Amino acid sequence: MTEGPAPDGLLVVDKPAGWTSHDVVGRVRRLAGTRKVGHAGTLDPMATGVLVLGIGRATRLLGHLALTGKAYDATIRLGVTTITDDAEGEVVEERDASGVTDAQLTAALAALTGDLQQIPSSVSAVKVDGVRSYARVRAGESVELAARSVTVSRLDLLERRGADLDVAVECTSGTYVRALARDLGAALGVGGHLTALRRTRVGPFGLDVARTLEQAAEELGVVPLDAAVAAAFPRRDLTAEEAVALSYGKQLAASGHDVTLGAFSPEGRCIALLEDRDGAARPTVVFAPAGS
Repeated sequence: MTEGPAPDGLLVVDKPAGWTSHDVVGRVRRLAGTRKVGHAGTLDPMATGVLVLGIGRATRLLGHLALTGKAYDATIRLGVTTITDDAEGEVVEERDASGVTDAQLTAALAALTGDLQQIPSSVSAVKVDGVRSYARVRAGESVELAARSVTVSRLDLLERRGADLDVAVECTSGTYVRALARDLGAALGVGGHLTALRRTRVGPFGLDVARTLEQAAEELGVVPLDAAVAAAFPRRDLTAEEAVALSYGKQLAASGHDVTLGAFSPEGRCIALLEDRDGAARPTVVFAPAGS
């Protein structure tokens, strides 16, 4: 059993079905002995798989990790449309999907790969005038959300089992796999919805490093802050003078990279996250003064 406050770092959890992301955060707060726990990227209760949690100072990484690419294994059922675009919603329409050919399916999957303008599911956490879309729908309102730019780099059929399609998805942050299921069914003219979803990766963190809540209760297995930053972001090694300057929020010479970098002291400690802006490398997050 874990004893005492947990160290600053990331905990990669294999979220069980039926739990909200907030439920998992609450459980880890008790296990870690701190309320300073957050997560990067919500998973719906029906979904399982990788949920990255930050503990202590590592909560400041979460907004950056939430923007990284994600991967999923999903099951889509053709022929049934639901109000939520997944299996938890009321059925709106049923159609016979037995006539969908493999060639039609291949073409429809290809059309949903690449850069897309995707309309999120109306029952989603997107805010409309400050109110979550799902709350408006549950209150009886009709909600139409604006399309957003997403990229689906992979949408591969793994197996077809009658009306059920097992697919592998790799996509940018903000992509709704439920919406992919909806749009695939619509493109095929038979409707469709998501029946199962398992997230297999968030950025560099996959199921291979994920721990069940039962395992975490025995030993948290926190990825220390320095190692977490090194795994998740490209690295910039600093001189001693640069480390001191950066630890107090000062800018450095531009790195020349259009990405967030982890900045490390000569001793291997992560001092900050850096981004190039206005001709200089500026800290977006400073973790601690050098030498502290």
